[in-house]
Amino acid sequence: MQTRSKMFDDLSQLMTNAMGVAQGARDEAETAMKGMIDRWLADRDFVTREEFDAVRAMAQKAREENAALKARLDAMEGKGD
Repeated sequence: MQTRSKMFDDLSQLMTNAMGVAQGARDEAETAMKGMIDRWLADRDFVTREEFDAVRAMAQKAREENAALKARLDAMEGKGD
């Protein structure tokens, strides 16, 4: 009976060790994949969300200024008639 318990303890320890090795391999694979994806994205010259939002805000401001200047120009041309 003692032998059987020892066998189960050894088997349990073996499985625990195997799970630790599997978890380590999984973590290493995730790190490697993340590194590859980061390098791929960096090579593609994508912009960040913050950069995109900043340029979009600048474009919106330029459109608003354009509309205001057009309205002023239309008013001046209308006055001259």
